[in-house]
Amino acid sequence: MLNKLFDKYDSIIAIDTETTGLDFKYDKIIELSAVKLINNSGKVRITDELDEFILLPEGRIIPPEVEKLTGITNAILKKEGKPQSEVCKQFADLFKEDKILLVAYNAQFDMNYLYYFLKENNKVDILKKINMLDAYTIYRDRHEYPHKLCNAIEQYGLLGVVKNSHRAIDDTIALVEVLKAMEAECPDLEMYINLFGYNPKYGVSGTKISSVTYKPQSYDRLIKLYLQK
Repeated sequence: MLNKLFDKYDSIIAIDTETTGLDFKYDKIIELSAVKLINNSGKVRITDELDEFILLPEGRIIPPEVEKLTGITNAILKKEGKPQSEVCKQFADLFKEDKILLVAYNAQFDMNYLYYFLKENNKVDILKKINMLDAYTIYRDRHEYPHKLCNAIEQYGLLGVVKNSHRAIDDTIALVEVLKAMEAECPDLEMYINLFGYNPKYGVSGTKISSVTYKPQSYDRLIKLYLQK
């Protein structure tokens, strides 16, 4: 399972974030989750799992609408949150192998936040050797609108198998199962490495990643995104 990806990489790290808002230059990560996968004799195995709440800077709070959406309250963050530097070190410790593939659902969003999170803690260099796979781009290339993670979970018959709770750890575990289902559906995942689609009406959201190729991705999927010139 995921053999073509593991032919290229020593490990795959699936990530998800929950944040205080949508402005990656201002808002902060309040929950960071990561699941590290390896191929063990043809079977995908989780070797490391990270899920931490992250304390906000002094004077900052989680907006009420984010508390309602995620279930992460200011009280929870105060009680269970860890300093940003501590969580950043835990996250960086996952990146020990030479060849790592980072996977996210709507990776453009997560990577913009992750970049600033790592930069503030002098760990941004771990991203220099990392390739990225956006499961959102793949799903949009294959299925009709809507394209949220919950839609992918339903499409691949994963309801009751995984949770879609707007909590980072649940969404990360769900992402792993969606990735497996995607490979079973069509084994071309490696063709989307470092390839992000974007809505041509709105353009690329956030700061472009230098190692990523961006292509407009319309809703009428007449040709695979990686075949477009």
